[in-house]
Amino acid sequence: MAAKFELKKTATGKFHFNLKAGNGEVILSSEVYESKSAAENGIASVKTNAPADAQYERKTSARNEPYFVLKAANQQVIGRSEMYASAAACENGIASVKKNAVEAVVSDLTAG
Repeated sequence: MAAKFELKKTATGKFHFNLKAGNGEVILSSEVYESKSAAENGIASVKTNAPADAQYERKTSARNEPYFVLKAANQQVIGRSEMYASAAACENGIASVKKNAVEAVVSDLTAG
C-alpha cells in the first residue's frame, strides 16, 4: 500500500487529516481546520515543507516522550507526530514523513 493523506470530517463538522505510511501507520496528524479547503491547503503545505529538515521541531512531552512537529514556512505547526519511545524512533518518524509526504495521494473521506 502506498502512503496517503486521509482527509476526514470531525463530529463537529470541521476537518483534519492524517498522513499514513505504506504500512497503514499514522505518521503525522494535522490540527483541526474550519473548512475543507483549509485542510487541503494544510496537506499541500505538508507536501511542500516535509523534505526540509529545518521545518521539523523535535520536542519532548511532559512524560518525557520524544515527538516532533512539522512547521510551515511561516512557523505555524501543520502536523504533529505520535509520542515515541526513543529519540531514534522519533528520527525514524521524521524520515518516514520526508520519504512519504511528497508522493502521498489524498483519500477524501469527508463525503457522507
